[in-house]
Amino acid sequence: MGDKAIRLTLAISDYDHVRDLTNGVVTVEGVELVSLNLQVEEIFYRFLKFREFDVCELSFAKYVSLVSQPDCDITAIPVFPSRVFRQSSFYVRSDGPTSIDEIRGLKIGIPEWAQTASVYSRGYLTDTVGIPLTDIQWVQAGVNDPGRVEKVNLRIPEGVRYRSEPTKCLNDMLLSGEVDVVMSAHAPHSIEEGDPRMRRILVDYQKVEYEYWQQTKIFPIMHVVAVKKSVLNENPWVAMNLFKAFDQAKARSVERLFDVTASRFPLPWSRVFADRIAEFFGGDGYWPYGVEPNRVTLSSFLKFAYDQGVTHKPLEVEDLFPLGVQSSFKV
Repeated sequence: MGDKAIRLTLAISDYDHVRDLTNGVVTVEGVELVSLNLQVEEIFYRFLKFREFDVCELSFAKYVSLVSQPDCDITAIPVFPSRVFRQSSFYVRSDGPTSIDEIRGLKIGIPEWAQTASVYSRGYLTDTVGIPLTDIQWVQAGVNDPGRVEKVNLRIPEGVRYRSEPTKCLNDMLLSGEVDVVMSAHAPHSIEEGDPRMRRILVDYQKVEYEYWQQTKIFPIMHVVAVKKSVLNENPWVAMNLFKAFDQAKARSVERLFDVTASRFPLPWSRVFADRIAEFFGGDGYWPYGVEPNRVTLSSFLKFAYDQGVTHKPLEVEDLFPLGVQSSFKV
């Protein structure tokens, strides 16, 4: 990199579409990058609590909550390492509801109110299914372990019934009947172990998620790449250089995905599945970075977050990213 390169730490989980950046195949011009491969929960905790890293993967909900509050010391670039539809994240006992409509008036357990997956799932309930937040009793606890707490300050809307259970976990509360539904990005361990007493509400969730995307054009963004403002205050060029490097690493990953010469992923017919997804999303834009290709998803999430009290004031998409990465040059 040379003597003039600045040294930055990057904490991010292991993704194929990021790996060429973290292993040094793709470089960030002007930056000596020290990459740390950690679990997302550990990254979020260490960054939110102690700001240990210069750049890191971060929960989208936690990020927008912090941006909406005074004296926010972080920003982000429009790089989205994790995107997951969340209609699959509703879990019940085997004798529980068989449709989303039936959860009105029940007790729903969530790991955190400001979990990104929860924000999208509640947005789906309110704006698509038609169940107001006030029609549910919300219970917060760790999914499989007690002691999980909210990591940002909340503005719970008036009339919403919400309580924490710090000494309990949602998996056990669902099996005991203390909650009727668990709504979580991470599946309860009873589901992972194949316990017949627990199941998803939506068995054919992929069909529901396809229909949701067709109706709304929302492809849920789970994580953004956060950057300390102090880094960009001193070196504003870092934002675009990071963005370009992440985009190049993703392009190399997509190229591997569509390679027919050799199987780059341990999945039979992976190219067939990739072609189907590309056709469904309309070409090669099915995992876009940047602001404009994601404006519908970004603005929808900001609406959900404010309506649910995750953000403390209304935000616009332009509030989320430095001006220098909201557009790019053309040749």
